[in-house]
Amino acid sequence: MDSNELPSGLALTALDESFREDPYPVLKRLRDEEPLHQDVLLARYKLTRYDDVRRLLRDPDYFTDPRKSREGSFARLLLRDDDSQVSMLLLDEPEHRRLRGLVNNIFTPRAVEAWRPRIIEVIEDHLAQLGGPEFDLMADYAGPIPTVIIAEMIGIPADLHQQFKRWSDTCIEAEFAIAPPEELRASGQAATEALQGYFAEHIAYRRRQPGQDLVSRMLAARFEGEALSDMEIINQCELLLIAGNVTTSDLIGNGVRALLQHPDQLVLLREQPGLIVQAVEEILRYDTPVTSIGRITPGAVTIRGCPIGKGEALTLSLAAANRDPTAFPEPDRFDITRQDNAHQSFGGGRHLCLGAWLARIEAQEAILRLVQQFPRLSLARRGWRFSPTPSFRGMDYCWLATGTGTEPVHAT
Repeated sequence: MDSNELPSGLALTALDESFREDPYPVLKRLRDEEPLHQDVLLARYKLTRYDDVRRLLRDPDYFTDPRKSREGSFARLLLRDDDSQVSMLLLDEPEHRRLRGLVNNIFTPRAVEAWRPRIIEVIEDHLAQLGGPEFDLMADYAGPIPTVIIAEMIGIPADLHQQFKRWSDTCIEAEFAIAPPEELRASGQAATEALQGYFAEHIAYRRRQPGQDLVSRMLAARFEGEALSDMEIINQCELLLIAGNVTTSDLIGNGVRALLQHPDQLVLLREQPGLIVQAVEEILRYDTPVTSIGRITPGAVTIRGCPIGKGEALTLSLAAANRDPTAFPEPDRFDITRQDNAHQSFGGGRHLCLGAWLARIEAQEAILRLVQQFPRLSLARRGWRFSPTPSFRGMDYCWLATGTGTEPVHAT
């Protein structure tokens, strides 16, 4: 590729090593030079300006269901050969309104806040298990905590938590890979079938013996006189376990890494722990775990003066919008005291992230308690590696030194 040519195709995804490690310089080029970028190689249009992303996230006329995109478009890559239905994340009205209405009350700020004491207990349990001079932030802390919390909310017994973590990780890898190999598709299908089989049994059990878990509440939920079918409850459980698992793990991981790379901000947080609420919002803006969201044109439209046909795939870059200088002064500066932080990391409009408040609470408690527990915490020599999962930004591993037996290295 010519050095002056704007990158396209896989070079704009986490499958490209350079983009995966640091996408922000490339996104800045797009935002400055071509904020509506026609990515011919992946048959999509990529938008990177804050105002464009915010507006289109909230425009009810644009579709999210990839089945409504034209053949050959990027959105079609989200579908598998046997996809007859899609997640609530991708449904349009009126199906989306019905499903959202049936589960919305379960995830209100007030309802989720009631879980904070148990969330703290889970975090303290995992903190107590962190021993030795070094540990892997992702495998030992950021990864398991959201899995345990979601599993408990669903009603999964403790002895199955690790199995559910493995199933959900496999499903994520297979679901979000671009053109996954046959072996990965097969393992993803096997994990999906295992999850669905367990959820079907759990639904039958809770129908006989209702409890306080989410499955019991979904069985009892009614919206305009309608109830969820068993398959819809299974799909909701899968969505919670998979989407709620990986994004919150990545939020915690990205947040701890950002604080350790900005020691002045870490000192400030330790001195003023009440800043953790603003700190998590800044982490979401500065290094969002969900880097992009898709939309599909409902007909012939014009965006930034460019005519675009019906059924075209739009990729709205949350990561680029969150560093747009027209919306955020000094956007590349990590500042946990930042005010009016209207980041776009949870999407917007009718598809505003259902689990946003749960993710916030988990991240607030997990990050603050970790940095308080280890006053000499630092990035270890073994470093970190980002995952090649498109549309997500998180680490496969990130080694930290506790300061109890090794000389720390403040990697940047």
